[in-house]
Amino acid sequence: MGHFTSEPCGGDLGRSAVVFSPHPDDETLGCGGTIIQKRRAGAAVKIVFMTDGGRSHRHLISGDELRSIRASEALAASRTLGVAEDGVTFLGFEDGRLSERQGQAIPRVAEVLRRERPDEVFVPYHRESPPDHFATHRIVLSALRACGRGVAVYEYPIWFWGHWPWVSAPARGPGGMANVSQNSLVSGLRLLRDFRRCVYIGDVLTLKRAALAQHRSQMARLTPDPRWQTLGDVSNGEFLDCFFQDHEVFRHYRLCRARRAGYDRE
Repeated sequence: MGHFTSEPCGGDLGRSAVVFSPHPDDETLGCGGTIIQKRRAGAAVKIVFMTDGGRSHRHLISGDELRSIRASEALAASRTLGVAEDGVTFLGFEDGRLSERQGQAIPRVAEVLRRERPDEVFVPYHRESPPDHFATHRIVLSALRACGRGVAVYEYPIWFWGHWPWVSAPARGPGGMANVSQNSLVSGLRLLRDFRRCVYIGDVLTLKRAALAQHRSQMARLTPDPRWQTLGDVSNGEFLDCFFQDHEVFRHYRLCRARRAGYDRE
């Protein structure tokens, strides 16, 4: 990951937060180190898993078994991050189909927000391409508007790191490098423009790795079948390396209380 300048948010570590994770493992990848640091600072942190994660390897294992495995893994990872079982909520929407369930998801997320009344909310970056990531972002912001509460929002990137220059460029045909260079420029500008907040996690990387290791179905082959893909297989491990730098970065803004014409952003 290249060098960049960002504004620290270490002063916010003691503020309460709810982390919304599209699938079990996104919470650890995107903001696991921040969760650890916030818990060490005494902050109340809750984690909400939007989907059941039952699609990742369903071509190799039954959906029911996979859903059970991923729920157990999520609880184990959360404990490692410092969040007890009573701080974890599973909404249980079907993996890959969250966008079709927005009508049901928004009131359930709003219920969590009204109950917890967090100072901060963590959601996937609004330019994330996987449908469940985009839907999570949209659902949570819609629920915040419904609640009408002011809150600090931190957007964390996941698949933003899944292309060059953060990982090696794939093989290209003639003229292909022009597109790669353009994508690299756009990605670099977004990093500088959008991700203006960061949290230092260099002293908790070992614990973050331990939390991610609890997501065994995503980190190791549970069967010897080579078709069982892991996070380490993405870009020959370079993708995973992006999450173990000294800082986690965030797009940050504050949503104000609702007004008649809508919901204002500071």
